[in-house]
Amino acid sequence: MIDRYLTPEMKSLWSEASKYRAWLKVELAAMDAQANHGEVPREAHTVLVQKSEADPLDDAFALKVAEIEAVTRHDIVAFTRALTDRYGDEARFIHHGLTSTDVVDTAQNLLLDEALGLIVADVETLREVCRTQAVAYKHTPTVGRTHGIHAEPMTFGLKFLNWMTALDRDLERLHAARRRVQVVMLSGSVGTYAHVSPRVEEEVAGRWGWQAAPVTNQTLARDRHAEVLSALAILGTTLEKIAVEIRHLQRSEVREAMEPFGKGQTGSSSMPHKKNPILTENVTGFARLLRGHLTTGLENVALWHERDISHSSAERIILPDATAAASYATRRLTGVLRDLVVFPERMLRNLNDLGGLVFSQRVLHALIDEKGMSREAAYGLVQRHALQSWETGEGLRDLLKADPENPLGDAELDAAFDLAWYLRHVDDIYARFGL
Repeated sequence: MIDRYLTPEMKSLWSEASKYRAWLKVELAAMDAQANHGEVPREAHTVLVQKSEADPLDDAFALKVAEIEAVTRHDIVAFTRALTDRYGDEARFIHHGLTSTDVVDTAQNLLLDEALGLIVADVETLREVCRTQAVAYKHTPTVGRTHGIHAEPMTFGLKFLNWMTALDRDLERLHAARRRVQVVMLSGSVGTYAHVSPRVEEEVAGRWGWQAAPVTNQTLARDRHAEVLSALAILGTTLEKIAVEIRHLQRSEVREAMEPFGKGQTGSSSMPHKKNPILTENVTGFARLLRGHLTTGLENVALWHERDISHSSAERIILPDATAAASYATRRLTGVLRDLVVFPERMLRNLNDLGGLVFSQRVLHALIDEKGMSREAAYGLVQRHALQSWETGEGLRDLLKADPENPLGDAELDAAFDLAWYLRHVDDIYARFGL
């Protein structure tokens, strides 16, 4: 991910030095378990832990690995040789009985676990902003649209409440995907534990509160990673859903809400009046990236004889980029919703803009329920005046009142065009969430 779209936490997490620190964490954990069973010297492990704590792997170490890898063409070999250069002879007991993927896949799970933790925190913050705004605009009337066309009255707060519940489902998926990659694999070259005991894997997993992969074949099954990318892609669609609605509300013809526009900000290089929804358009772009990364993740599942590294080059890009994009987009949208500029008067004006057409269903029911008209006759009467109202701009109530075939009196028409009647169950909806 380019620096423009990196949060500080994700930039640090997915750095080369951070990756090598994760690799070393796996190597030392395996070495510790092996020392417990007399397979490697305990003293060597103790010395390496002390040296790694006093002199942690940094950017200079990453450069050293790159220098060695330019010759070896193998990153784990370069890594272990660089460890020997840095920490001395005890490093010869590193990687005892393990294969490269044991270290790479388990360490990658460590990084994914941390990345998903950051994303969960970001989504929880966005969810809280939606809850706060749902309460703030609980009784703010606005028009509900279907197919982009005015339908019936609702409240602006219900938009936020719907978004909040979508984010709740995203959190469930993220937690499930996170558990799926909390797995340790230390099973050797083809997953048979020929050179490393299964108890080493089990001890490391137990120490971290993770699971030992029950059966592997050198490469950890990539459906786990596809599940992570799926959760991120679905999160992206939630963010996009919200972003698209904000973009619609900011349109000049609608102007019910808009992104915050800071002092000194410019919307166009040529048109000084412009206030464009650039933040939410940005979120839409990230959603497209996340869906694309999922496609690659799904294609990574099938490997030759279930063991090759065709997934590796792709994952070096898509896993850091997908997690970074999800975090950045979530934080960006959080800022938009927290500081959203809302125009309740405009909402009410738009609600009334079509001369009462949004109350047509209530009139229809009144004719059926109170006057005993057939549904077909009632529908025909209301639709005839509604279409005339569309074409001429005359108020629907006025057209109905002037029609001698309409049996509804003034009081009944007043009741049919009562905004409060449409919103009478809003409190019941909110009560489901304790709000």
